[in-house]
Amino acid sequence: MASLTGVNKSLIVFASLVVVLAGIKAASVIIIPFILAAFIAIICNPLIKFFGRYRIPKGIAVMLVVLIIVGLGVSLGGLVGQSINDFSQQLPEYKAQLKEKFAWLVDLASQYNILINKDQLINMFDPGKMVDVATNMLTGLGGVMANMFLIILTVVFMLFEGPMLSKKIHMALEDPDSKMKQIDRFLESINSYLAIKTLVSLGTGIIAAFYLWILDVDYFVLWGVLAFMFNYIPNIGSIIAAVPAVLLALVTQGPLIAGLVAAGYLTINTVMGNIVEPKFLGKGLGLSTLVVFLSLIFWGWILGTVGMLLSVPLTMIVKIGLEASAEGKWVATLLGSGEDVAKNN
Repeated sequence: MASLTGVNKSLIVFASLVVVLAGIKAASVIIIPFILAAFIAIICNPLIKFFGRYRIPKGIAVMLVVLIIVGLGVSLGGLVGQSINDFSQQLPEYKAQLKEKFAWLVDLASQYNILINKDQLINMFDPGKMVDVATNMLTGLGGVMANMFLIILTVVFMLFEGPMLSKKIHMALEDPDSKMKQIDRFLESINSYLAIKTLVSLGTGIIAAFYLWILDVDYFVLWGVLAFMFNYIPNIGSIIAAVPAVLLALVTQGPLIAGLVAAGYLTINTVMGNIVEPKFLGKGLGLSTLVVFLSLIFWGWILGTVGMLLSVPLTMIVKIGLEASAEGKWVATLLGSGEDVAKNN
């Protein structure tokens, strides 16, 4: 009887989860700007604290941060928007040239008795589609940012309410003393992860853009922004960000420059991902590689482009929240990288 009750409880929880997820997907138009605003507010919160150290009033500090966000957004949005328009016009020509390069590789393989069906291979591994994935994600994000006024307004209110959030959560709980440490750890982990990840991603994007500028690769600002955003996706994000720049260099400047671009991206992501980021993030994400990949698909299905770019931070929030709950700790263990299990063994 007890086991039957447990099964019923699990079914109810699962059904509730399905309903909640369906509601989030249906209301994604409203939820996505709110999620973006929350992440921007979390990232900007250390800057508010920095201004506070110099006794700058909270209202002035918030307005300064908003002006910085708007200034960067407008200037960068103009550059990226123009680059996307120009690149989109040239895209059919680039795709045709890529297919020619791909066909040349197939012909070269046939000389060494490696017989491959050219048309079938191109249809299966169309290099033009790889470029479409990256540019479509940028275009989708641009559509979301059309709600810039709503996002900025929400960020302003969140920055003003931020210091009171922890106190409100403590007061709302039945036993605030016992939950206080878990809540503080939860909020501190999210703030720390997002702030450090954003700085590392920003550094990755700037270095990548500067490197591409040195090699005279077209649309280097666009690829730098792409490297910045996709750096939020570990393991596969840097690969996706590198593909358009490498293929464009192959088409416009030949195999040598394309190889240099690929080597540069590999070096940048190795240094930033394996040396710089772990130094500040400590033991790392605490998520398994499989979970990272599945979270990319899951959040992308729920929230579109924004969900894909923020898939790891969102999963991190879920994992940290589950770790703070005795009932959900086993799910957090399944989401983890398995380092703790290896240590116990």
